[in-house]
Amino acid sequence: MNKLSSSPISDERDEYPKVTQTDLDRATFRVRLKPAPRQQRITLSLDTSLIDYFKSKAGEHGYQALISEILRQAKERDLKEAVTMSRS
Repeated sequence: MNKLSSSPISDERDEYPKVTQTDLDRATFRVRLKPAPRQQRITLSLDTSLIDYFKSKAGEHGYQALISEILRQAKERDLKEAVTMSRS
């Protein structure tokens, strides 16, 4: 024990289990206690006119966030259409 702690000092390694990639994959990432969507950095080449368009529409949220939102909406629309088609 030392003067700052009443707990005995241990020479053993950390007693917590090792965090694996599986653990991270199952984890819920949060920002201010709300689940936060995971993001992956990519490099994507787009036409200059598209970049200019999204920059002009984005305002203070940023054009990359706007592109991400539009792609998310397109994915959701596509998934809804696939479900509708499979039920027909």
